[in-house]
Amino acid sequence: MVVEIAKDVFWVGVTDWGIRRFHGFELSVHQGTTYNSYLIRDEKTVLVDSVWGPHSNEFIAKVREVVDPAKIDYVVCNHSEPDHSGSLPDIMRLCPNATMIVSKNGLLSVPGHYHQNWKFKTVKTGERLNIGRNELQFIEAPMLHWPDSMFTFVSGADVLMPNDAFGQHYASAFLFNDLVDQEELYREALKYYANILTPYSDKIIRKIEEVVAMNLPIKIIAPSHGVIWRKDPLQIVAKYLEWARQKPEPTAVVVYATMWNATERMAKAIAEGLIEEGVDTKVYHAALADGNDLMVEIFKSKLLVFGSSTHNNGILPSMAKMLEEMRGLRFKNKIGATFGSYGWSGESIKEMEEVFKRAAIPVVREGIRLKWQPTEDDLDKCRAYGRELAATVKASKEG
Repeated sequence: MVVEIAKDVFWVGVTDWGIRRFHGFELSVHQGTTYNSYLIRDEKTVLVDSVWGPHSNEFIAKVREVVDPAKIDYVVCNHSEPDHSGSLPDIMRLCPNATMIVSKNGLLSVPGHYHQNWKFKTVKTGERLNIGRNELQFIEAPMLHWPDSMFTFVSGADVLMPNDAFGQHYASAFLFNDLVDQEELYREALKYYANILTPYSDKIIRKIEEVVAMNLPIKIIAPSHGVIWRKDPLQIVAKYLEWARQKPEPTAVVVYATMWNATERMAKAIAEGLIEEGVDTKVYHAALADGNDLMVEIFKSKLLVFGSSTHNNGILPSMAKMLEEMRGLRFKNKIGATFGSYGWSGESIKEMEEVFKRAAIPVVREGIRLKWQPTEDDLDKCRAYGRELAATVKASKEG
């Protein structure tokens, strides 16, 4: 169904109810997603972004409900990642005279994906294009989250189309933020931020400050995934500023990878010590937890306590994957600690601490390492370790 989100501005996107893994199966998507594309019908007809290639037929059928594709004058590609650009070859065959508008970096990435001799126009921040009653204004947003990313503001309709910024992987019966479950919406918005945009937090702060200084009369924020923000649209901008500053809560996450439950028993005892001292703590089995949901908890928490059995003179594969993902997201303002069990070599703590170092997360206590299955005295030492870590969390809160 085509939806008019503002006067003569139409959503012609696709809802993908069935998808459960995204980004090459690396990102969990529990509630599906949308690929949002927008068609502006004015003296000039403009299409902003397309959809993922497998949904091309449905997308083009929606475009046809609004306008003959041959009458499209401009196609704006805010970002060339295939979930937004995959249908470009199909739609461009139907509007061969259209000009494709891209950022400077988009002039590299779009041809790099599709190797087509389309008619390109590059734009930079502040550049404008009059299309009749409305005017398009372009804002470069490199590394939010690709080098080619940019925003398009539709002056007149006062709609900001920021592509991947302010979105969510969230399929719903309703298209607008005021019509959906708010807890679900913000859970998915935070998951999207924590797992995709966290590494670019400093750039996000600067870009938001730049856009705010432009005094754009934004009435609607229409991202390329999830719902459209029409009621108090700047609420998500405020949340992005909050998230980008990465001020964690005084909570703890204990993550463990275990072979024969010795490290699991340590994890639970350490968590008991933290909880005894009043620190809100969550415990996750690295091999069983949804990694992307876990990254949200890591994003929110101050203390990260990671434990692994020693395996092949290192750490278990599930822990290695989790640590590498955490390192790549470049979380800030965290503190770390480690623990683990072993039978004859015991290198897991050293391996984990090296990853913490590469991730710029200071290790606040020497890791606790136990041989074979822990005794009751060993578990008491783990609880004491948890209490010591709790004091560090509390001290950071007071500071």
